[in-house]
Amino acid sequence: MQSTSSKTATALYLIKEDMALVDQLTNDRLNTSVPLVGDVCQYIITAGGKRLRPALLLLMSGAVNYTHPHRIQLAAVVEFIHTATLLHDDVVDESTLRRGRATANSTFGNPASVLVGDFLYSRAFQMMVECGEMRVLSLLAEATNVIAEGEVLQLMNMHDPSLDQAGYLRVIRSKTAKLFEASCRIPAVMAGLPPDIEEACAKYGQALGTAFQVIDDVLDYDGEAAELGKNLGDDLREGKTTLPLIIAMQRANNAQRAVIQEAITQGGVDRLGDILTIVRETGAMVATRETAMEEARSALDYLNPLEDSPFKNGLAELAQELINRKT
Repeated sequence: MQSTSSKTATALYLIKEDMALVDQLTNDRLNTSVPLVGDVCQYIITAGGKRLRPALLLLMSGAVNYTHPHRIQLAAVVEFIHTATLLHDDVVDESTLRRGRATANSTFGNPASVLVGDFLYSRAFQMMVECGEMRVLSLLAEATNVIAEGEVLQLMNMHDPSLDQAGYLRVIRSKTAKLFEASCRIPAVMAGLPPDIEEACAKYGQALGTAFQVIDDVLDYDGEAAELGKNLGDDLREGKTTLPLIIAMQRANNAQRAVIQEAITQGGVDRLGDILTIVRETGAMVATRETAMEEARSALDYLNPLEDSPFKNGLAELAQELINRKT
């Protein structure tokens, strides 16, 4: 996992050995007699990425003193689910670049990406069943369903400049934050913690996931493609109305607003330079980052019921540092 700072690296050092076990299990469970499945899986798994969801599950496991070996399997499960969503997302979004290289759909074609995404989902559910905990199976089944709903909501909102902040947050809390939430709730469930502690763990994950996605949307208008590993302006190209644009349209004059609305409606980046200027001049970038910071502060508050430990500190460090990331 790539670190965003020395503090984050310190947090991840706590789970270094566990993450190595997750990597080993991931490779073992991707074995298949169908070569194309293995090729696509290895292509996207080895592309790097932050692996935040398994890291969160393992850090939270430490914070709630859940030490059963099933934590390794469940960490691999949430990464498989996330990877499946990436494969499907890139097909839907017609993306060509992820993590600094061509997307799987660009390399292997859309049919292979969709079907291998299905393979990863089904393999994840096989591994869930092996853990023998019906509540966890229920939680991850619900999370997967909510993620799919979020994807459909986003599809419905494409090219719609009238989307407001509440609608935007509904999408990202379904599409992104739900798996963060599940990753943090599962250790509390497996440890048999009281409902209020379990809920606090889940709320931490939801708030962190929301902050993470808001910053991701900021970076589409405030980052370098070489650093991001994707094309600057991809969200606009796909007709996505994200928070920087929503706030910019609220604060812009009529002419500026018309430029943004047309770009969202048409899904074009011909005037990306003008839009970047509008987003910055209206203070939308700063306001969007503040929204992420509010979510991160909420995440920190949700950690309060947990006993002090290096793992709790690690979770706090992640919340503080992820919003400062540049990639």
